[in-house]
Amino acid sequence: MDNEPVRTRTVSPCVRNCCLNENDICLGCFRSLAEITQWALVTEEERQGFLRNIEIRKLQLRDK
Repeated sequence: MDNEPVRTRTVSPCVRNCCLNENDICLGCFRSLAEITQWALVTEEERQGFLRNIEIRKLQLRDK
């Protein structure tokens, strides 16, 4: 029996509604263009950072 912990990969926040604003932020998933293009290449820790950035952007948009 394998005692290795099961590692899960963070699922992309993409909602297939891509439209970049003037700051290269997707209005569908709120990732930057750099975050979108790097998603498959970065570590899980970096993905978690991207997800935190998304939440910050959503709050900023709501507060406008």
